[in-house]
Amino acid sequence: MALPLPIRALNATRLRWPRLDEASLLARASRASGLEDFGNAWFRAPLRALLASFEDEAALTPFGRILARADLTRLLANRLRMTDVLVRHPEITGAPVARPLFIVGLPRTGTSILHELLAQDPANRVPMSWEVMHPYPPPERATYASDARIAAVDKHLGGVDRILPGFKAMHPMGAELPQECVALTAHDFASMLFSTTHRVPRYQAWIEAADLRPVYASHRRQLQYLQWRCPAEHWVLKSPGHLWALDALLHEYPDACIVQTHRDPLQVVASLASLVAMLRGMASDAIDRAAIGAEWTERLADGLARASAVREHWPAAAPAPFDVQFGELLRDEIGMVRRIYAHVGRTLSADAEARMRAFLAANPRHKHGAHRYTLADAGLDPATERARYAAYQQRFAVPSEGSATAAGA
Repeated sequence: MALPLPIRALNATRLRWPRLDEASLLARASRASGLEDFGNAWFRAPLRALLASFEDEAALTPFGRILARADLTRLLANRLRMTDVLVRHPEITGAPVARPLFIVGLPRTGTSILHELLAQDPANRVPMSWEVMHPYPPPERATYASDARIAAVDKHLGGVDRILPGFKAMHPMGAELPQECVALTAHDFASMLFSTTHRVPRYQAWIEAADLRPVYASHRRQLQYLQWRCPAEHWVLKSPGHLWALDALLHEYPDACIVQTHRDPLQVVASLASLVAMLRGMASDAIDRAAIGAEWTERLADGLARASAVREHWPAAAPAPFDVQFGELLRDEIGMVRRIYAHVGRTLSADAEARMRAFLAANPRHKHGAHRYTLADAGLDPATERARYAAYQQRFAVPSEGSATAAGA
């Protein structure tokens, strides 16, 4: 991937600057916010693991280091500001987050379009990109559609689009599009977001071995914070990352409604490896597509296995999960939404359906161009991968889509 010339010139200096150490980042966030209380100290261990991987494994360019410092500072400053509000208004954490709906399929399985469709229902509340990226001050219902942060985040995302002009074809961006829970759990530095955008295997291993219940307790507090002045009737959330932690999610949200999307995993890993290579290329020049393919196919298979193990012993008190096949979703999006609503005891209103149909008309598939990828680009053998995922495909009746060469999600 060819970055703009000024960025390439900066990277050619090979400087190991700016600093990415814990003390300087904490101090920088405190100066930016004027605050010092970061809340529960659990986040410090994954932050240290992440910083160690950034230094030793991620092969960051100077531009990559600048991006990392800016993003980590933003997350820490957000944490300081939200903690301050929650301390001053303890009533916030007493508000219920009742029966949230979580979309938990693998990446590239239709989770985004499903989330975006459900966001069109005025009865649903989703975390919007602008309020997650800059959650302070707490969003308010009266100014929710006109908040100045919307324009600021759209401007920022426009800059990303100029650096990665093909990214929109893979994953549309916008301040007023729903944001994944990976951006919420990033405030605890326990998010698959970091291993998507950087090569950080030791950090990822730390996360996969950790007890993530504190992360989901923080997740709830963030939802309570966001809904404080902008109430939520039904939270609708999504992240592939939940597959690795369904047990922790259910511990915090025992009444959660789980919707798991399914697609031929060979298509998933081929598409995801292409996306990861593009994203990592923004912060590093050391991009090995075959290594990315090998890394991610093992990770995806592990996530499916973990989720399946939890589903084998599903709590009797929790609503039964609802499974969505990618092909069925694309053939009849509104019909699938009706089926999901019926499963959770709701009815799709005429107004919500009209809004969803208008969204589909305004956002056809491949609106920003087709995303083309192949399994060969990821250095993976079809027979080996088909065997890797055979048990998953059999259990959930996931059809194979033929050759993993496509222009799609």
